[in-house]
Amino acid sequence: MDLKERAKKLKADVPAVCLVLKDRDTPVLAKVLARLTAAYALSPVDLIPDFIPVLGYLDDVILLPALIALTIRAVPKEVWERNRRAAEGMWEDGKPVKWYCAIPIVFLWLWMISAVIRAALA
Repeated sequence: MDLKERAKKLKADVPAVCLVLKDRDTPVLAKVLARLTAAYALSPVDLIPDFIPVLGYLDDVILLPALIALTIRAVPKEVWERNRRAAEGMWEDGKPVKWYCAIPIVFLWLWMISAVIRAALA
């Protein structure tokens, strides 16, 4: 399995990462990593914009899968498997089936943009 296939497989685990956040049995460190991973995965803004040749896809191929893999390692195995089974069918063709799950992330980015604009105008 090459790097790109592994990255796609790991990106399919994003819904399970989101469910791990709600699970009571998830340790605090794993919840922090899961929150960071979910926020970055669902964010409409990339750390490195995709239009930059080669570097633009670094986050999709290296950074995001690395965050997901780190989160999976931090979550206890039984908790991960339970949430992975619960997440089946939530993510198809690289997009969430329940698109409204991204609404909080969109509001967060809008709030951050408005804060920057207000700071620049003040």
